[in-house]
Amino acid sequence: MSKNIMHSRHDEYHKLTRGERIGYGMGDFAQNLVFGTIGGFLALHMLTVNTISTATAGFIFLFVRIINVFWDPMVGTYVDKRTSKAGKYRPWLLRAGVPLVILSALLFAPIPGVKGSVAFAFIIYLALDLVYSLVNIPYGSLNASLTRDPESIDKLTSTRMMLANSANLLVYTLFPMFVQMAAPKDRSLKDTGFFGLELNLGNYTDPSANYAWFGVYAIYMIIGAVALFICYKCTKERVVATAEQTANVKTTDLFHELRHNRPLVILGMFFMLAFTFMFFMNTVNGFFNQFVVGHSEWMGAVGLVASIPASPSRCSGRN
Repeated sequence: MSKNIMHSRHDEYHKLTRGERIGYGMGDFAQNLVFGTIGGFLALHMLTVNTISTATAGFIFLFVRIINVFWDPMVGTYVDKRTSKAGKYRPWLLRAGVPLVILSALLFAPIPGVKGSVAFAFIIYLALDLVYSLVNIPYGSLNASLTRDPESIDKLTSTRMMLANSANLLVYTLFPMFVQMAAPKDRSLKDTGFFGLELNLGNYTDPSANYAWFGVYAIYMIIGAVALFICYKCTKERVVATAEQTANVKTTDLFHELRHNRPLVILGMFFMLAFTFMFFMNTVNGFFNQFVVGHSEWMGAVGLVASIPASPSRCSGRN
């Protein structure tokens, strides 16, 4: 019995291999590829290609965010109280990962019968956001269950950030360019801003570009699904709370902590402000380049330049 306990404690301080670190980081890569594209371009697609009004789209986004405030603590509690043979957190990468990919693709699907349908957009986006929590929350918890080794945790953080930024590069630099390359209307040779690179691009905000959006996004979703599967296969839970430890976990625990834990409130406020400004910039970028600058073909170059300041800090992690 004591040998098993000693082995378990030793396993908790397991040194993560490079493959394990990359495997876990593929989860960040997948989620940024899937939800980063949604966050950065769904509003532009919804208002232009899908012809839904600005006020209606704003209401959909606001309502779903309010639902998230109550839904996420419930998901965290539900996940913490259940364990399967594959683990407590890993199975959700597949259980919810497949519906996540399908629902996100449906938001861009060129289905004639539901084009411009507010009800369809609302239901699919709400379902997508609820399912996303079932992937993202267990994935975040999986990080702490891989190991207690400080050096491995430090390297893991650097690796996952590198892969997350790689996905962001694919989303904000290449995605709008790929969609414009596939858009059928108003095609002409345009300077992309990439060192004189000229491409034959179309108008991706015209309703006729619906198939272009779906085709490019479908490819991204396939890559995202493969990345989630790699994350599932390459990770192992070693530090997991027992059933006795999670028996008294309640959804209201979070709100109790927010009332009594001032450092947690400060940290939460920081993340709220940081993500507010980040999502605001990412969402507005497409509208700004299309309707203010008047050169949507520059979006890729602008996204590339914007990613440069973060590159040195991500690549200079200490061992």
